[in-house]
Parts: sequence; C-alpha cells; structure tokens
Amino acid sequence: MNKKLLIPLAFVALAGVLFWGLFRDPREVPSPLIGKPAPAFTLPQLANSSAPFSPEQMKGKVWLFNVWASWCPPCKEEHPVLVDLAKKGSVPIIGLNYKDKREAALEALRSTGNPYAFVAYDEQGKTALDWGVYGAPETFLIDAQGIVRAKFVGPVTPEVIAQKFAPFFAK
Repeated sequence: MNKKLLIPLAFVALAGVLFWGLFRDPREVPSPLIGKPAPAFTLPQLANSSAPFSPEQMKGKVWLFNVWASWCPPCKEEHPVLVDLAKKGSVPIIGLNYKDKREAALEALRSTGNPYAFVAYDEQGKTALDWGVYGAPETFLIDAQGIVRAKFVGPVTPEVIAQKFAPFFAK
C-alpha cells in the first residue's frame, strides 16, 4: 500500500470513531455482566459487621444493586429517588457502600433515610471491581435467577427507574 495513503486513511478512520462517539450516551456504559450471573461475593453489612451479606440471599427475587458512598455528590442527588422507590415496595434495593468510612456512611443513612434492605460494606472497593464499577453511583438490576439484566451509570432518576428498571419488576 502506498505510504502516502496510509496517514490520510488512518486520520479518516480515527475521525469516524470520534464522530460516532459524539452521539453516544455517556451513561450507557456497556457491561460484560449483562445477561450473565451476578458476581458472587460475601461482605460484612455496613450496620452490623458480624452479619454477612451475599447475593445468594436474594435468589428468587428481582432486586436493584446500588453502589454508593457518603462522599459522592451524585449519590446524594439520587438518594431521595431511592428512598421513594423503597417506600413503594416494588423492588428491594441492596446497597454496596463503596470505599467509604463506616461511620460517615451510617451517619448519611441516619440523616437522609435508608432505602436499602441490606448494605454491604466494600471498604477497599474490591467487590465493586468484580462488578465492573467505574465509580459511584452505579445501579444494576438483577433478576430472580441471579442474572444481571440492566446497568445504569450515574444518579438514577424516576425516568431511569420507569424506563430501564421497572419493566423487570413484574417479571
């Protein structure tokens, strides 16, 4: 191939990829977990370090898995939405407290309400890595067979719940 054509072709290919990226939603981060079993883990609960939590406890139920931290401003933004969803009782919400100080996380839940059926405490963030978490907040929907069906990056809104997660609640 002519070397003079190689650079312009490479430029056009790169420009095409960048142009395509302009039209993608940054909250739609593809997850290799979609359609696969939720990663197994056992962690201490936030409020009771002697009581473990494992996704096995949720088998047979559709549930949301919300990665959050007390230091995370977008987590604070989504928190009232999760509290409202928990009050409706349509789906259990499990929290994964991510790279946080235990007391700070407990105080955040005491002062703003606790929407979570369980909160697993991932002080080092290793479990979050197994789930492919880029940062907080991130929310996953897991079906009754333990399969990850949806993921949302960023603070959930009522619209996100209605469009992305609620269709799975009745199943």
